[in-house]
Amino acid sequence: MKTTLRHILVATLLLSPFTVHLSPLKAQLLYEISGNGAKHKSYLLATNRLVDMQFLDTIPNVFKCFGQCNKVITEFAMQDYEAIAALRQAAILPDSVKLSNFYSESEYEYIDNSLRINIGMGLDQLCRMKPAYLTEMFRTELMKQWLQYDEQRSMESFFESVAAERDIPVIGLDNIGETMYMLFDREPFHWQCKELLKVIQYPENEVKQERILRTMYLDGRLSDLAYQVEGPNNTTSISFSDYKVYCQRNKEWVKRLQPHLKEGKCFITLNAVYLGGDKGLIEQLRAAGYRVRPVNRAITIKN
Repeated sequence: MKTTLRHILVATLLLSPFTVHLSPLKAQLLYEISGNGAKHKSYLLATNRLVDMQFLDTIPNVFKCFGQCNKVITEFAMQDYEAIAALRQAAILPDSVKLSNFYSESEYEYIDNSLRINIGMGLDQLCRMKPAYLTEMFRTELMKQWLQYDEQRSMESFFESVAAERDIPVIGLDNIGETMYMLFDREPFHWQCKELLKVIQYPENEVKQERILRTMYLDGRLSDLAYQVEGPNNTTSISFSDYKVYCQRNKEWVKRLQPHLKEGKCFITLNAVYLGGDKGLIEQLRAAGYRVRPVNRAITIKN
C-alpha cells in the first residue's frame, strides 16, 4: 500500500501534458564541423531520447545536412544485433553474487513490490540482473508513465534507423566492451545497489530532473543542460560522478572521430548531455582545432 500511495503522489505532483516547443528559433541543436584538414564538412546533432521524432521537423536544415553525409556516427551502433545479445548477457549477475545479500529483508521486499507494480515482474524473475540494469528498467518505465516516452518514436535512434534501411554505414564511438562498462560496471556493485533503492524510493527526483533536461534541450540550451547534470544539487541516478566519466570519454571520442572528420560527410548523432559546457564534446572538438558552429547561424545561442 505504501508503494501504491507513493506513486499516486508522484502522479499528482509530476504528471502534466507533454508540450513540445515547436519554434525553430529555440532548436539550435545542429552543428557544422569543419577545418583542421577536413576535406568535407560533417554535422553534429544533439538528441534527447524523451523527445518525439516529430520534433526533427522543427530543426532547420537537419534533413538536408543528413542527405549530404555518407555515414552515421553514434555512441553505440544499436543495429549490431550480436552486440545487443552480448549486452543482455553482460547484464546478468555472476552465479556467486546474490542480490538479496545487499539489502535488508524489508528493502528487498520494497524493491520487489515496486518492480511488480511498475514493470510487471518481481525479483523472483529479475534477481539475476545487475542493479544498474534494474535501475534503468525502472527509470524507463517512469519516463513512459510520467513523460510519455515512446521508444518506437524517440528521435534518438531515428537517423541510425534510416541509415540502416539505406545501407549507410553506422559507426559506434564505443566498442562492445566499453558499452558494457558504461551501462553495468562503471559504478561499484554496492553503489549500484544503493542507487537502485534510492531511485525506487524517490522516483519523483528522476522524473523532475528529466523534465528539466528535456525543457533545456527543446530550448537548445546545451550548456545549461550540462551544468544541470554537473551541479552539486543533482542527486539523481545520472549524477556528477557520471558526468565526470562522460567528460573523460569525450576526450577519447575526439581522437576516434578525427579520421572520420578528416574525410568529412559524417552525420554524428549523440545525446545532448555529452555536448555542451566547458568539458562537452563541442568544446573538446574546438580545442582539437576544429571549427564547430551552429548550422543555422542567424540564431545566436551559446552552446
